[in-house]
This record gives sequence, C-alpha cells and structure tokens, in this order.
Amino acid sequence: MNLEALHIRVRTLLAAASLMVVAAAFPAAAADLASPDSPRADGSTAVARARVAADVLMGSYDPNKAWFPSSWWNSAVALQTIGDYMRRTGDRRYLGELDNTFEKDKGAFPGGVLSGDPLLGNFTSRAIDDSEWWGLTWVQAYDLTRNPKYLDMAVTIANYVDGFWDTSTCSGGVWWNAERTYKNAVTNGLWIRLTAELHNRIPGDTVWLSRSRTAWSWFQNSGMINANGLVNDGLTNACTNNGQNVWSYNQGLAIGAGLELWRATRDPGILASVRQLADAAIGPNALVTNGVLSEACDVITQTCDDNAKQFKGIFMRYWTDLVDTTHNPRYAAFLAQQAEGIWNNDRDAAGRLGTRWSGATGNDHPNVFDWRTQASALSALVGNVPIVTPQESLAATMSPAQPVIMPAASGITTIAIDLGASATGFFPLQALASIDVPAGWNVTPRATMLRLQPHGNAMPVSSTAPLTVTVPSSATDGHHMVTANVAAAGLYFNTQADVLVAHKIDFDTGTVDEVPWLFDPDGSQSNGVQNRFADGNAHFTYRFPLPADTTSAQVTLTIDAEFVVQVSSDNAHWTTVLQETRRITDGSNKADRTIDLTPYLGAASNGAKPVYVKVSDAFPDDGWGGRVYHVTANIVE
Repeated sequence: MNLEALHIRVRTLLAAASLMVVAAAFPAAAADLASPDSPRADGSTAVARARVAADVLMGSYDPNKAWFPSSWWNSAVALQTIGDYMRRTGDRRYLGELDNTFEKDKGAFPGGVLSGDPLLGNFTSRAIDDSEWWGLTWVQAYDLTRNPKYLDMAVTIANYVDGFWDTSTCSGGVWWNAERTYKNAVTNGLWIRLTAELHNRIPGDTVWLSRSRTAWSWFQNSGMINANGLVNDGLTNACTNNGQNVWSYNQGLAIGAGLELWRATRDPGILASVRQLADAAIGPNALVTNGVLSEACDVITQTCDDNAKQFKGIFMRYWTDLVDTTHNPRYAAFLAQQAEGIWNNDRDAAGRLGTRWSGATGNDHPNVFDWRTQASALSALVGNVPIVTPQESLAATMSPAQPVIMPAASGITTIAIDLGASATGFFPLQALASIDVPAGWNVTPRATMLRLQPHGNAMPVSSTAPLTVTVPSSATDGHHMVTANVAAAGLYFNTQADVLVAHKIDFDTGTVDEVPWLFDPDGSQSNGVQNRFADGNAHFTYRFPLPADTTSAQVTLTIDAEFVVQVSSDNAHWTTVLQETRRITDGSNKADRTIDLTPYLGAASNGAKPVYVKVSDAFPDDGWGGRVYHVTANIVE
C-alpha cells in the first residue's frame, strides 16, 4: 500500500470512528458538534465558514463589468473584503477577479455606467471618498500579489486626493467632493489610513508619512470626535461638530487610521488614542445593542440604505486590525461574539448573511440579504480566522439550498440536491456525511462518503454527492430542513437545505418569501420590500414547480417600467407574453398583469410541472427595466 492510500485509509477510519463514537455515546451530540448553535468555532471551522460566505459573495460579482452590480464604492469595499479573506486564509482563487476589475475599470467612464458620477480614470471621480476606497483596495491587491502596478495605482489615486487637502477652510482636512462643500469623517479617516499604508510600503518615504501625521493631528483636533469619544459624521460650515449620526464605519476608520500610522511611527500617544476610540465604540450608549454591533438604521422600524449596509463590515475590518495589533482579550472577545452571532442568527440555508447581525426581521422592514450585507458580515467571519491559518478545514453546502415544492393531491414529489464539500490541507480526506430529513420524508442515500484530496490552502478542493429527497403529499406547508452532518478526521461541518412546501404562490418581492421562487436573479436588484428590477442586460427568473396534477394556472405580476416578460417550460425556449413598448420611467404604467401559464404546462417530472417566468428590460439603454412588486398565482388541480 502506497503512502497516499495509507493516509486515505487512516483518515477514513478516523472519520467513521469519530462519528460512530459520538453518535453512540451521545445521541444528540453528533449533530451538535457541527451545529450552528455550538460554542465558538475553532480555527478550522472559522476558515470554513469564511470560505462559504466568500463564495456566496463572489457569486454576485459581474465579470463583464468587473464589479458588483450597481454600486461603485461598495464594489471597492467588497473586493477589499475578498482581499482580506484571501490574505487571512491563504485562499487565492479570486486573484483573477481583482485583476479583472483593475484592467477593465481603470479607464474613464461616463456617468451611469459604473457610477452615477463620471469616472475620470484611474478609479477617481468627483466623490473623493469613493476614490480613496479604491486606493485602499489596490494597496490590498499589492499586499497579496506584490505586483507594483497595484501600488502605483494607489499612489496615483492618493496624488489625486491630495489635491483636495485644503487648509483655507477649518485649517485642514480633505474635502468630501470635488465641489468642496463638506469636510467629513469618512474622507479624512480614509486619507490617514491610505497615506500611512503607502508610507509603510514605499521604502524611504517621507512625503506620505508627513501627510498622514498632519492629517491625524488635524482630525484629532477637528471637533468631529465628540465628548463621548465617538466620531460624528462631519463638520458644519462653521467648522464645528455637526452632531450628525455616529456611523460604525467612521469609528472604525478612525481606529484603523491610527493603527496604521502607529505602525509607521510607534508613537504611543497614537495607540492610546486608538484605544480610547475603541473603548468608546463598545461602551454604553454607543454602537452595540445587546452585544451586537448595530447601526441606528438597524432598528426594526427602519431599513438601512445601500451605503449603510456595509458600514459594520468596515468597522470589523479595522477592529480585526486592533485585535491583531493589541492582542487585547476584551477586543478579541467582541470580535468573536460578532462572528458567532452572525453565523448563528443572521444566516440562511444558502449561506447568505443579512444586514441585522442579530437576525431581527419584520414585515415592513425585513432583514435584508444582498451582496453588500454579505461583504459586511464576511468581514467579521474573516476576523475570526486565526492569524496563523489552520492547515486543514472542511466546509459543506447544499444546492439548491432553498428549493420549493408544490405537492400534488396524491403521490410523492422528489427533489435532487447536491451535497458539496470543500477542504484545505495537505492530506487526503474521506468525509463521511450523515443526512437527516423530517419525519415521513426519505433521502437516498442516508449516508455517503466524499473523497477530497487538498493540496494546500491556495486552491480549496471540492467534491459533490447527489441526494434524492422524497416528500410525501401529506407534507404540511412551510419550511422543512434537510440537514447534512459532515465529518473527516476531527473536522466537522453542518449544512442544510431549507425546503419550502407550498400550495399557493403569493409573495412580495425584495423579501425572504421571494427567495425560494427566485430561480435566477442574474444581475437584478432589490432596493427594499416590493421591489425587484432588471436594468440593461440583467434579468430575473422565477421557477414555479406547479403540482403534477395541475390542469391550468395563471400568474399575476404587479409590474411597471420598461418590462419584457417571457415564459418557458424548460428554461431554454422562451415565449414573450408581455412587453412595454413605451419608454416609461415614472411608474405610471404600474398594474396587475395576468399571464396564462396553461400552454406552458409540460409533462410532469419528479412530481411537478415547472414553469419559468423571466423579467428583463425592453429598453436596455436607459436603465429602467421591468420592476415587479408582488406575485400571485391561481392554480387549478
């Protein structure tokens, strides 16, 4: 027997033995070891969780436009978060996406293409803070690759920003915009961090260090830090604290700016100021609610806008830096608490992470899940990965993670689910998966092995195993969990598929109730409850797995703007059933429009007659594609 075969055999026996011993000795513990409700994750599990969340985030990356849809500065932050993830875990799969963005988006673009503002080239625009976010992103890319083009771009951006440092108003500070109307915390926190990062990477530099020192001194004395040690949004025209909201990202940037400058100077006074900012952030009446980092807009009566969705993640990026730098156990405990809370309370079966890290939701202001909230929460998961990356990790996912079935009056319905496992390390693994289904359901196989042969951390390897879940016609409406507990040589991970059983179709778009029906979101967007739209070449497709005994069906869309609606029985051959022929951008054509699905009912397969409904843009050139608010259906069986 060769060495590799021996490793495989040993690890297979260890995996099987560990699972059998746990299951026999502690009947409920086998699932608990991999449960999302178990105690703080160890290092290997933290890596696996971050990998699952990072993969979900990158599923929203648009390789053609080389960004995340419809948000310029948010895209910079999301890419920097992926850079944080790669640097922390050793995973290098997404270096190509960083370079794709650099090469495709470094030119000039008119307003409305990648940003509402015209882009001037080299990732600069009239929005000075947007330019700085991109500067930090390219410093991160340089750290990952040591390719000097990224650092050169960061210098180019910083030189542009330096032109907006102005001592004639408020004695200093960088203007927020090219019109020079506002001096605020975010722009100046970014400036201190960017200039200090450049100094710490350019041998022999004195210029950037001088600028960073000057900016830090100005910021400390600007008045933006209030009496409680919290950073308000900016300054009035009279150069006093404007008393506007204390956003978490302003506090985090102040912490991160000081830390990077401290690394450049080793000035103990700077580190002392950083600690004061940190203590204030997690102190009474600050940024924490019941132990959870929260924005003012996270309350259940509000919804954070697309900007605020990413603020907490920026805070956690620099809080992680604080933990790594100070090794303060109180700071470390707070970081771990956020990561554990997100994973336990703010994650759905598809691995999506929401805007409220407590998981709180409501009908009028639901917990929102999108790529911005994903990037934000991912920063906390990345921070929970140990500095010394564990050599081995095991993660698992299910696809589809949120299937929907509509059972017929009699008979059974089957669902095909792929169980996937991914791993890093240096030895072959045999992962043993045990599958649990609700009472009265069946799954084949009940247990399966997945062979994984990792070769380091840079390129996690994966394997899949097919599962067939059988659902009885008596299954009650609602959500039902299919759970896989995966184990291999002391590594454990839990994953679930959230199966929705439904006898009717009735949902608002932009809510969690829409998700199981949303077969392909493509590049569509949602800005809140009753809002999903597809602009340009984007579209979104709903899949309705109508019961096998359906004889006729109609679906009603509340829709407006410049829509095209198509229907298919196979997601391949499409028939246009609705189209707006006028250029309407004011919502004046909003109406309930009913589509007869009966002609598209094919032969039943696996207990269902699936029909696909796709919405796209009738005039892709003007950015007002079809917008759907509500979906209902009438089904005759």
